Amino acid sequence: MRKLIIYLFFFSGLVPLGVRAEALQLQDKAPSRYVVVPGDTLWEISARFLKDPWKWPQIWGMNREEIENPHLIYPGDVIVLENDDGNPRLRVESQGGEQGARETVRLEPGVQIRDLGRAIPSIPLSAIGPFLSKTRIISREAWNGAPKLIAGENENDVLGEGYIGYVSGLSGSAVSWSVYGKGRELVDPDSGKPLGLEVDYLGEAKLVKSGNPAKIEITRSVKEIGMGAALLPVVEQTITHFVPHAPDKPIKGRILSSDGKSVIAQNDAVILDLGSSDGVELGSVLAVDRAGSSAMDGDKKIQLPPRRVGLVMIFRVYDKVSYALVVQSARSIHAGDVVRTP
Repeated sequence: MRKLIIYLFFFSGLVPLGVRAEALQLQDKAPSRYVVVPGDTLWEISARFLKDPWKWPQIWGMNREEIENPHLIYPGDVIVLENDDGNPRLRVESQGGEQGARETVRLEPGVQIRDLGRAIPSIPLSAIGPFLSKTRIISREAWNGAPKLIAGENENDVLGEGYIGYVSGLSGSAVSWSVYGKGRELVDPDSGKPLGLEVDYLGEAKLVKSGNPAKIEITRSVKEIGMGAALLPVVEQTITHFVPHAPDKPIKGRILSSDGKSVIAQNDAVILDLGSSDGVELGSVLAVDRAGSSAMDGDKKIQLPPRRVGLVMIFRVYDKVSYALVVQSARSIHAGDVVRTP
């Protein structure tokens, strides 16, 4: 069984942050103390203290190692705002969480999230769960080379749980496989070059008998499984240690899509044309800019500057693309809007 283990933690060390150490701006009514409650997220707590919530590592004095290897925060913990030689700092006064407990939250058949007791997540798990469990991005070559469903027993064209099917190109000793349908091809909006293929999770299958074609049984289906569906190896998805923070360098990209939505709002997930090769990582926060409109200056047409319309936080990263959650939206957001280092 695939287990998706998410450690969404922070560390309260006081080592100066060497990157993006601009002056912190506290919220006008930032609390001097805050007790973490169930249902909180790290982003929401950060926004209680900071006008720029992605500067959370800076107010804790976290260095790069501590961003990548943070500690837990639990409901019942008391966060205290202090002054450290003129710089605002946060610390944990008490640890109220029940750290010995373990709980499993089921988001999708076959995919589980453990929150290591009652530790709070960085962003709402309910908003990102389907994008962690249902979708996957692979190369066009990986899709073309994947084993394909070519027939169903008893001439069934559509298979469901318990059905038998036949697959071409299935080799190796693996017994368990994930079943995917061909989804959208993601392309660079400027060059038109392919960035990846977003495949759609359909279910699970097990090998019954090797051969060409191989015989399989569908052990789980969340959608109808038709001919041409691909079998891909079961992958254990592990996402670890992320806190909201700005990228270490100037980055610029675009929103490619949002699950077919024409208007994107807060708590919607989006796909960006940025990946690990561009320097983004789990927890990276990017500003969303809308191109400015034009105006007439006498008989001359001038372009107005872009407007910030929101913020996104990256929660899943591939080489050339990534998934991000809209954590703030001042106006509606659309595919094609620019994302950049805030």
